[in-house]
Amino acid sequence: MEYSIESHGLTKAYNGRNVVDELCLRIERGTFYGFLGPNGAGKSTTIKMLTGIIAPTSGSARILGYDLKRNMLAIKKRIGVVPEEQCLFENLTAPEYLTFIGRMYGLPRQVALNRTRELIEVMGLDNAVDTLILEFSTGMKKRLSLCAAMIHDPEILFLDEPFEGVDAIASRTIRTVLEQARKRGATIFLTSHILEVVERLCTHVSIIHEGKLLFQGALEGLAQGARLDEAFLNLVNNGKTAETGLSWLGAGN
Repeated sequence: MEYSIESHGLTKAYNGRNVVDELCLRIERGTFYGFLGPNGAGKSTTIKMLTGIIAPTSGSARILGYDLKRNMLAIKKRIGVVPEEQCLFENLTAPEYLTFIGRMYGLPRQVALNRTRELIEVMGLDNAVDTLILEFSTGMKKRLSLCAAMIHDPEILFLDEPFEGVDAIASRTIRTVLEQARKRGATIFLTSHILEVVERLCTHVSIIHEGKLLFQGALEGLAQGARLDEAFLNLVNNGKTAETGLSWLGAGN
């Protein structure tokens, strides 16, 4: 079987603590993959390792058949990344920024210009083409970051919370674009706390908690007829019901 992402014992330690602990992933090409977990579970750290932003403490990974340690340049040419922290050149306009990114990926100038124009229109940024990026809202920056990740038609998209701070209209646009990319054959690796979006889009999911992989497989294999949020909470909480509420709001107080 051909995997777009494959890791073995992938580990990242900080101050003697494994933030990601011997992670073993196998993700088939063309999969819409949801990588889920509570805050601090190790999701962003995993993406940073798989995209070459940080080096793993131990373990190995292969991306599109390339070894992560030996072929990082070849990998970076074939992937797109929307990181948790927005890394944009904010003193440029959106067209200037996207054209620059396209050229950095080796696109001919006219191709970069054409794709820039189309991406800006599809993502609803065409009313801000003369505005510097530093004046963009959080949602606009997220949409622009996705444009930059897609301009070179990558084989894998790594998306860290792409729907955070995005309104309902933009969220629907992003979902449509991602579905088109997957139908074209791209693999999409998505982290999101919005489980309704994950349930609607993803074909496969995994759950990571305290750095360890708890589940990996088809979405229906996790949910088994239940809602995704219920299955997720049951697995992360090990079947325990969390105590909730404030004492002074209890009945009879």
